[in-house]
Amino acid sequence: MDIASLPIAVTMGEPGGIGPETILKAWLSRHSFNLSPFFVIGDPAYFDFCAKQFGLDVQICDYDPDGKLNQMDHALHVFDLGSRVKATPGVMVQEDCEIVSGAIVNAVKIVFANKASAITTAPINKKVLYDSGFSFPGHTEFLAGLAAEHTGQHDTPVMLLAGPELKTIPVTIHIPLADVPSELTTEKIVKVGKIAAADLHRRFGIHQPRLAISGLNPHAGEGGSIGKEDINIIQPAIQQLKDLGLIVTGPLSADTMFHASARAQYDVAICMYHDQALIPAKTLSFDDGVNVTLGLPFIRSSPDHGTALDIAARGIANPASMIAAIKMAGEMVSHSDLSASKEKY
Repeated sequence: MDIASLPIAVTMGEPGGIGPETILKAWLSRHSFNLSPFFVIGDPAYFDFCAKQFGLDVQICDYDPDGKLNQMDHALHVFDLGSRVKATPGVMVQEDCEIVSGAIVNAVKIVFANKASAITTAPINKKVLYDSGFSFPGHTEFLAGLAAEHTGQHDTPVMLLAGPELKTIPVTIHIPLADVPSELTTEKIVKVGKIAAADLHRRFGIHQPRLAISGLNPHAGEGGSIGKEDINIIQPAIQQLKDLGLIVTGPLSADTMFHASARAQYDVAICMYHDQALIPAKTLSFDDGVNVTLGLPFIRSSPDHGTALDIAARGIANPASMIAAIKMAGEMVSHSDLSASKEKY
């Protein structure tokens, strides 16, 4: 089946947050930004309520899995999970956790049933999910676990922050900075590099991806005088990736690898910890950055922001990141080369 002929499935996210508002605004902007057809998984009644609440002229209708793509241009189609949202914009309700997680579960089912080409997820609030017994560290790990239920394989998800000017990947993510040196291994860097190269090829149409790998310490360790990790951990990983035939540079000093002429030399920057990757990514693309998960058996994108409960009731949410996430999912679908094995490297 040609996945480009399928719509994108968008999960509603935390209903008390700005996700529903930004989805509605994205639908209204679908022609301006040439978005692929998409539908939402959640509560159609709540989307109708939010449209009226924020004065957005959006007609809501039930999603028909056998419907034609052009029908999605006349109304926002919502796959009804059969539960009604209890929250209101700006207010989270713990009873909504089931519909929040249910939207994600059903998105994965739908994409594996070949009824959607990709998944775009609206932001969730992990704290309220944890309080309800949610056992995964986050959204990405949950998606990886759901994928494993369908494939029987345990894929390693890799976070890619993507904007018009820069793509970055953090090797270690949500851990204390003090733990980074002990968590960083040659094997982990190699695995992330292989997944990055494979999916830049398979999902972004970059046939010979160029990887730039940062050092851990200032000036990439200054020849070992400012820490040994760059020599003992990162350099061996770079050599292993080169031995696989990949185009790799590094370890590079992180303070000089993100200016314009440096960015022109690579397709993705692989960084050693969270802020090293996310600070430049968000500086360059704060409003329209996209969080993409590499390494999964399906395409997943997400806005690069949280639920923003503080403004969720005011109708002022900027939909730029949601628009960019849906648009990037569609572009990844159009570039996808599913014949290219992710095990190539």
